Amino acid sequence: MMGLFDRSSGGEPTNPDEVSHQALDAALKADSWTLVDVREPYEFDAGHVSGSLNLPLSRFEPSQLPDGKPVVLICRSGVRSATAMQRARAAGVAEIRHYRGGVIGWANEGGELV
Repeated sequence: MMGLFDRSSGGEPTNPDEVSHQALDAALKADSWTLVDVREPYEFDAGHVSGSLNLPLSRFEPSQLPDGKPVVLICRSGVRSATAMQRARAAGVAEIRHYRGGVIGWANEGGELV
């Protein structure tokens, strides 16, 4: 079974904290990762990646992250998701990364927002 940190999915960025668009798209289609959007609810409601959960950074508690699958965090542009990732790691969450481009980058790469 491939883990979140395996580099064999191709197109991975060189920063091990980040996932590429291709890797995230494939993982979401396979339902192998959980995508958590850390933007505020009004931002999430305005457009988000289908299937993502909303846990706003302003109230972010790593203990609220879902279990069972590796987690990828996303925000508008990558700043808040990186902050949430650091908080989660400090709380002992190991299999967590972030999508650096945020929903802006997701849409720019042709990803759909709902």
